[in-house]
Amino acid sequence: MKKYGAEFFGTFWLVLGGCGSAVLGAAFPNLGIGHLGVALAFGLTVLTMAFTIGHISGCHLNPAVSFGLWAGGRFPAKELVPYIAAQVLGGIVAGGVLYLIASGKAGFELSAGFASNGYGAHSPGGYSLFAALISEVVMTMMFLIVIMGSTDKRAPQGFAPISIGLCLTLIHLISIPVTNTSVNPARSTAVALFVGDWALAQLWLFWVAPIIGGILGALIYRFLISEES
Repeated sequence: MKKYGAEFFGTFWLVLGGCGSAVLGAAFPNLGIGHLGVALAFGLTVLTMAFTIGHISGCHLNPAVSFGLWAGGRFPAKELVPYIAAQVLGGIVAGGVLYLIASGKAGFELSAGFASNGYGAHSPGGYSLFAALISEVVMTMMFLIVIMGSTDKRAPQGFAPISIGLCLTLIHLISIPVTNTSVNPARSTAVALFVGDWALAQLWLFWVAPIIGGILGALIYRFLISEES
């Protein structure tokens, strides 16, 4: 149960820190952190949690990562459902806390997006469904390659949280304009449930694409890159 608790609180922190920075800080008058700040916030949540709970649960914080590590031979299938349940629940609770904070400001409206992921009219840059699909698959694929390589027993020990956190920062720098960056179904679900409407209608993409990308990235590392394949 400690592993599941770690995944719950780790994903809670990822959603609160990452989505919270987007909702509360990105456009704050005069001192807004903007695109760069939000990207860094997501990376910092993973970096801090990887050091905090990596030795307990592996610090997945993401169903796509759990599926990827399973495909990569690093995670047992029997743990997938409880890990994903803990991740999604942790994200939803964080979404609730963020809503309670954000709604305390006059003029707050969920219709502004609440850091939800989207495509077409709901893409920050107006990118199509196809562009969003490619972005989410490729970004998650690269994320898993970095995770697999950074945690390989032959890699420099103790530095994996830094490379993984910086990788997630880079992913957000690239893809926030396209989909607001998911690469994580739990993160997407956590805020989409509060927005409802279009966010829930488009949520399917942010489950399907990251999981495909995660599995693909893990398989590429396992069979084409790793010397252990």
